[in-house]
Amino acid sequence: MSHMKEILGIDVGATGIKGGIVDLEKGKLITERYKLLTPENKKPNAIADTVRQISEKFNWKNQPIGIGFPAVIKNNKSATAANIDKSWIGLNVKDLFSDATNNKCTVFNDADAAGIAEMTFGIGHNVKGTVLLLTLGTGIGSALFRDGILVPNLELGHLIYKEGIAEQYASNHARKSKDLSWEKYGNELNEVLNHIDFLFSPDLMVIGGGISKKFKEYGSYISSDLNVKPALHHNNAGIIGAAMSVLYKQKNKGN
Repeated sequence: MSHMKEILGIDVGATGIKGGIVDLEKGKLITERYKLLTPENKKPNAIADTVRQISEKFNWKNQPIGIGFPAVIKNNKSATAANIDKSWIGLNVKDLFSDATNNKCTVFNDADAAGIAEMTFGIGHNVKGTVLLLTLGTGIGSALFRDGILVPNLELGHLIYKEGIAEQYASNHARKSKDLSWEKYGNELNEVLNHIDFLFSPDLMVIGGGISKKFKEYGSYISSDLNVKPALHHNNAGIIGAAMSVLYKQKNKGN
């Protein structure tokens, strides 16, 4: 099945669900990105219905779909539900989406998917050593690579930090809800990145998610001795990586 050239990628987020058809050989979207708001209740059937609407928008039938999902995914089941409804925990996400869309779905942690896109076609291409991608959105997603090999399902947004966890200080949601200036946010993010650097000593840290487009607003507040760069594909990395996860799973059977 590795002759597949184009796959629908869908990136499920806590605030928006977006999809597009991806050219797997170039790592690029070949359609406009289509985005719908995540249903407010964030429950399985509501989100599955939104995913179905996206697949129908692209008239996608009897073909694989790659889906990036905001949870730890083990054996196609959701093991966590930090920014979605708790009823996802233990649910077979692959079966739910496959049934809803009438397509064969592959489900992958959303940050891991974005990481695969950036390591293959983006800022992490050919970078050896330890590379860490952090997606700053409603929470913080994280994808860790060692010499290009993924260490799956890392949840660094949930590192115990100050009075809570890291994502309560450095996610885009934290910036908006606390109405932080770019300087204040940049300094807060810098503290979190220095803490993560102390624990993991990555050779490169990549900032992904929608806020990566605004990197020049806060990047100057990040310590110059940390090697931090914005994702090349910005917020599209999640869609591109979701599509790529279909082939990734075929190559690395199982998880």
